[in-house]
Amino acid sequence: MERFYLIVGHVSQLELLVPHGVRLVQLRIKDQPETEVRRQIARARDFCAVHGAQLVVNDYWQAALDLNCGFVHLGQEDMDNADFAALRRKGVRFGLSTHDETELERALSHGPDYVALGPVYETLLKQMKWATQGLDRVRRWKQMVADTPLVAIGGLTIDRLPGVFAAGADSAAVVTDIQQAPDPEAQTRDWIKACAA
Repeated sequence: MERFYLIVGHVSQLELLVPHGVRLVQLRIKDQPETEVRRQIARARDFCAVHGAQLVVNDYWQAALDLNCGFVHLGQEDMDNADFAALRRKGVRFGLSTHDETELERALSHGPDYVALGPVYETLLKQMKWATQGLDRVRRWKQMVADTPLVAIGGLTIDRLPGVFAAGADSAAVVTDIQQAPDPEAQTRDWIKACAA
């Protein structure tokens, strides 16, 4: 599992940042019509293929199947209607979001390629109905998931990175710290360096 996991909200951000050495990127499109969603996914798929990056499609598992994408990320609500058998038949890998032990148990029952835990720290990007998880929860999750890779997400910064990895996270998913940086490209390069250290 790549240690740096970039999350972007539009294919144009993906095209700006992936060439700086990103190997794992999630396209998380919100509130767009289906045709626009599919246009962005197809463009991101082709761009990532050229740049040797793994694209992860958030939520839109059916579009990912139709457009021959190899990886999806599903939240707990998305798991309710996702066709896991269809994903497996086509060899599509998937990661699942978790916030409490019931959700973790449910996620692990599907045999995911990774489990995400968040928000580790307070996050500015979206209103969360969950309290911050903290590093102790990261440690506990890592014991519970055993060999399944653990992705930490929510309020991560480069300064907080050593603690997150020390607590057992295999990968750090980053949204706000790059999106709101004065120079997102330089910040992406700094993150890649920090994750490799």
